[in-house]
Amino acid sequence: MSNTVSFVLAGWLGIASLLAQQAPIAAFTPYTTNTLVPVVKISSGRVIHRFFDTSPVSPSGRYVALFRLPQETRRPKPGEVGEVVLVDLQTGKERVVAQSRGWEMQLGANVQWGGSDAELYFNDVDTATWKAFAVQVNPLTGQSRRLEGTVFMASADGKKLASYNLISSRRAQVGYGVVIPDSLTPKNIGPVSTDGIDITDTRTGKTKRIVSIREIYEKSVPSIAIANPQDFEYYCFQVKWNPQGTRLLTTVQWAPVTGGPRRRSVITMRPDGSDLHTAITPDQWAKGGHHVNWTPDGEHLSMNLEVDNRPGLELITVRYDGTDMKTVFHPGSGHPSLQPKGLPYIVTDAYPNEGVTANDGTVPIRLLNLSTGTEQAIAKIFLSKAQGEFRIDAHPAWDHSGRYVVFNGFVDGTRSVFLADLKRQLDDTNKTNSTGK
Repeated sequence: MSNTVSFVLAGWLGIASLLAQQAPIAAFTPYTTNTLVPVVKISSGRVIHRFFDTSPVSPSGRYVALFRLPQETRRPKPGEVGEVVLVDLQTGKERVVAQSRGWEMQLGANVQWGGSDAELYFNDVDTATWKAFAVQVNPLTGQSRRLEGTVFMASADGKKLASYNLISSRRAQVGYGVVIPDSLTPKNIGPVSTDGIDITDTRTGKTKRIVSIREIYEKSVPSIAIANPQDFEYYCFQVKWNPQGTRLLTTVQWAPVTGGPRRRSVITMRPDGSDLHTAITPDQWAKGGHHVNWTPDGEHLSMNLEVDNRPGLELITVRYDGTDMKTVFHPGSGHPSLQPKGLPYIVTDAYPNEGVTANDGTVPIRLLNLSTGTEQAIAKIFLSKAQGEFRIDAHPAWDHSGRYVVFNGFVDGTRSVFLADLKRQLDDTNKTNSTGK
């Protein structure tokens, strides 16, 4: 058995008891349109969950943290207010726990949990100074405090927040950051030393730059250096903790100052910014690819990437240093992530132009079985045909137990959030594993 399959098959013991601990979802009306598993709609309108790499379900399994857009059809204005929303999975009640001026259309205010139900993080903006910052709020009491830096992703224990420049990076790709006036949004000409990856200590609230774009450019192995780098704008885009909090990944992208196609690479590092590796080179990515994520072992990454001549992208795994690349499923699509407790499953969605869709504005929520090479569409959800930053991505994300999957959809003319219960599929896998049949 290959190393890749081994690490995704590990960890069956105890999963059944973990699944049994989760909160009931009987408080919600079943959503039965094009579903294979029990699905409920858990939000009101104009609401999204964050992304495919963090769980919107709280560590205890009782609450879901979401974001409500003030409107859905135009670019957010500087200082425009959205809402941080808490849904109680036991009672079905939804309430606003905070407001934010630090959001965009794709990921909202990057609302996400820390190490307990008493720690929720999101971005905001001080409109007097146009300073962006993260907020830590206890959604159960309303107590909150301002932190020094911003948040793209919190470590699993909630002790550290990782962020790239959520303001300047909008010049590379909109939808994921924080909006301030364009006149205050700098450009990065060349691989600058004034921008990079920041870490915030949530205990002290203080932020430290662990690595600059210049240092990544100069030190990552294999090298990403090019001729005439001052002819390009350089930005980091996304930064992610592995589950163990021992490594980070980011992507670096650069495009000609005069306009033209961008180049991208995946970079990994230790939490202090050292041990820089190019896990996916620009040449590898240029063949086609998208959406990198950590796997549960914290040593490998997953990604949709073109690695052979078959139609569609392959879903691959690769070690953080670029070695041990393997195709684990074909075709890949959308936003893939492995089941967090070690069962041989990946959940993903698709973009409307990818071959697994019906070309009617709906996309499948795909459950991929790595041990059998088969898949099931646990649901099909309409996402609209909007383009660019206004598109709606399902962003399916596992909860911490690995039983539930949360995803976005567009029903009754508005964005909404859904929760699917995969207990039956996971129980069937456990039974097969225990009997060998």
